[in-house]
Order: sequence, then structure tokens, then C-alpha cells
Amino acid sequence: MPDTSTNQAHSRLEHFPVTIFATVMGLTGFSLALHQSEQMLAWPGYLSGAVLVLAVIVFLTVGVLYALKFLRHRSAVRAEWNHPVKMAFFPAISIGLLLISVALRDVAFDQARILWLVATAMQAVLTLSVISGWIGKRPFQTVQMSPAWFIPAVGNVVVPVAGVSFGFPEISWLFFSAGMMFWLILLTLVFNRLVFHDPLPGRLLPTLAILIAPPAIGFLSWLQLNDGQLDAFARILFYTAIIFATITLVQLPGLIKLPFSLSFWALSFPVAALTLATLKYSVLAGSSVIEVLGFAFLAILAVILLGLSWRTMLAAIRGEICRPE
Repeated sequence: MPDTSTNQAHSRLEHFPVTIFATVMGLTGFSLALHQSEQMLAWPGYLSGAVLVLAVIVFLTVGVLYALKFLRHRSAVRAEWNHPVKMAFFPAISIGLLLISVALRDVAFDQARILWLVATAMQAVLTLSVISGWIGKRPFQTVQMSPAWFIPAVGNVVVPVAGVSFGFPEISWLFFSAGMMFWLILLTLVFNRLVFHDPLPGRLLPTLAILIAPPAIGFLSWLQLNDGQLDAFARILFYTAIIFATITLVQLPGLIKLPFSLSFWALSFPVAALTLATLKYSVLAGSSVIEVLGFAFLAILAVILLGLSWRTMLAAIRGEICRPE
């Protein structure tokens, strides 16, 4: 008699989604935002450190499971690579590593630097591969586009956040330029799709929050590249992130009504990036109003992550994830 439990585990591994790497981005972003708040309040870094440890554990767990999927179900991995939405989530792997290197910079500089080099090389390969897939022989339809396509661009803009302090300013400028260029191109294409074509399917509606991430991370990277000066371009990037956050907020009533799916993790990193940018802006501008806003975003981020973690564990127990779509 066949072992049904073994077959079920085998099937769930086959459908283990690459989109789950977004959890690492959200948790690491939360750790960085907590670290910034701890510095502002002169608190010890125990809480941000604990969240970072959790993020590393999640990354290793997810990484091992996805590696097993690659070894045992390569056709399923190829199907994700050829999927117009899931394809954009592969750079979430390198982005997670980049964010971990940023978080480790103050506690293990040499190890973080090596990790950053590995993640940056991986980001370059994945970005080129994804973009080559977009402009290759297989045509994409406009309705297949979603804000998830911003993820490869976001990864490039993350590189300078630690790259300058690691001693690689030119590489940082290269990736920043690539990220900002593709952000502007994709922004035009995505808005064309959102305005002139059918609304996003319910499962993809949470990806609207990804609109926040490029300008928020771009603001943090720009500060690294311009010696921390709050100049006009930095202000434009920050307030662009605020504008996109407002646009996402307007969609909140529709988001709340949707059934849970892993795509809701797309909310986590953009809100983390916005929180970190807002806290940093408040320090540079000396604005108590923006500081209060930053801590409000931090509280909202904590609630989002607690809710997402709980719903993900509940869905896993119920067998609602890692199954055919």
C-alpha cells in the first residue's frame, strides 16, 4: 500500500513557491528598522538582533527546501522561472542575502562584506537573467505584468546601502544606476497596465505595495552615495515613497476582504523600507512630526508581520499553501 504521507510531502515540496523568499526580505527589513529605532532611542540592540537571527533561520530553512525542490522537481522550478509573475521573485533570494549583509555590517564586518560580494554577484546574474527572459523570444502580454516586476530593480538599488561602506563605491553606483533606470521604465509600463487594462487579480493585489520599495530604498542608497546629505533628490525619493504608500493605503479596504495567500508577504518589505527611510529622514531633517510618523510605521509593520506569520503558520497547518494553484 503506498505511503500517502510521503506522497503528500513529495507533492508539497514540488509546489513549494519561490515567492516565499519574500518572508526573508520582510523580516530582515524589520530588523533594520528596529535597529534604526534602537539607535534613535539609545536602546540596546537585543530586539533587532533577535529578529535578524529569526530572518537568517528562515532564509536557511527556505533555502534548503527550495534547493531540495530544485534537485527533485526541476520541471516545477522551470515552470516558476517561465511564469510571468513568479519569475520576478527569484531575485528575492539575492535581495534577502543583501539585506542580511547590511544587518550584519555592524557586528561582523568582514563576514558581512563577503556575504555582500556573493549576494551582489548573484543579484547581477539574476537581474540579467530575468531581463533577458523579459526581452527574449517569448512575448508577454500586458495583463501578465504586475508590480512584482519591480523586485529585480529593487535588488539593484539595495546594493549601495552597504556597498559604499564595504569599499565598493563604483560597483554601488553601477547597481544604483541600473536599478533606478529600470524602476522608471517599469513604473511607466506597470501604470499603463493598471490604468488601461483589467484590474489586478485578487491574489496579486497585495503586490501594489511593492510600488513603495524602489523610492524608499533608493532614498537610503542615495544617502550612502552622496555622503548622507539630505539634498533635493533625496527629498524627492522619500516623498515619492510616501505618495505610493498613500496610493496603497487607498486600496486597503479591498485587500482586507481577500483570502490569505503568500502574496500578502509583498506588503512586508515595502513597509519596512518605508519605515527605515522615514526614521532616517526624521534624523537628518530634525523633524519631530516625521519621527512620530516613522515610529507609527514601525508599529504598523510589527502588526503586519505578526499577522502574516500567524496566517502563514495556520495556512501551512491546514495545507492551504504549497499546493497546485
